[in-house]
Amino acid sequence: MDYSFLAEAQTINNDTLASLMHDYGNDVWNYIYFLTRNTEQADDLSQEVFVRAYTGIANYRGDCSIKTWLLTITRNTTFTYRKSRFFRSSLWGETLSLESDQGDQSGSRKTMRERSVYPSAEIEVIRKVHINEIWDIVLALPEKFREILLLHLRYELTTVEIADMLRISQGTVKSRLFRAKDKVRKQWEERSE
Repeated sequence: MDYSFLAEAQTINNDTLASLMHDYGNDVWNYIYFLTRNTEQADDLSQEVFVRAYTGIANYRGDCSIKTWLLTITRNTTFTYRKSRFFRSSLWGETLSLESDQGDQSGSRKTMRERSVYPSAEIEVIRKVHINEIWDIVLALPEKFREILLLHLRYELTTVEIADMLRISQGTVKSRLFRAKDKVRKQWEERSE
């Protein structure tokens, strides 16, 4: 759906909100999960993000894509929550799951990667092991590298969009992205030896 009309909107109707949730719900949920590593917080904060988008649509000026705008709300909502006393006092030690056991029977929620079309069992097992190892490396990176890598690779944001979203220069985005990829590559090579 083309959301360009939202740049002029003062309010949105329930159908448009439902469409936004359908089109970007997985991206929002996955980004929150990546930042918090907690499924319950991702569920709760995802709802909060869309409430904020619904009530704050008049603030969307169309300077960026609707996806970038929603991911910015997602990041700000998550960081606000992380600063709260409740978050600091809670315990969370979940590990990153690449498959969803949270979705319904139709597999409506796809986490961290799109499901593939019937690969062989052996190939699927090997791929899962490698993906888990790579995500373990990514999650061990310092947050400034981890977040840039996620926004660029998973959400396919440009360096300009990332720079605007994180309020840093494009040069800093490029530098961190290069360093993050290099760190992942080196650690992956060390594990593979």
